Amino acid sequence: MQIDTIELVGYIAMTVLVLSFIPKNTRWIRMINLVGCLFFVAYGILLGWKVPLIVSNGMIAIIQIYHLLSARREAK
Repeated sequence: MQIDTIELVGYIAMTVLVLSFIPKNTRWIRMINLVGCLFFVAYGILLGWKVPLIVSNGMIAIIQIYHLLSARREAK
């Protein structure tokens, strides 16, 4: 079985997203999930601009960034 580059990006996105549910620390969950979402955005683009995949994961990435920055400001 040969995996092409586009499929590999999808598998990485899937793996990172699943791994984001393992940590107990909310900050780590958000950071790992953000990386997974960005891989899914790239995967959607590589698949030929699959808008639902790009928009949904892009919006989740923005939400994760917002929460990470909010938590950082509150910690100061």
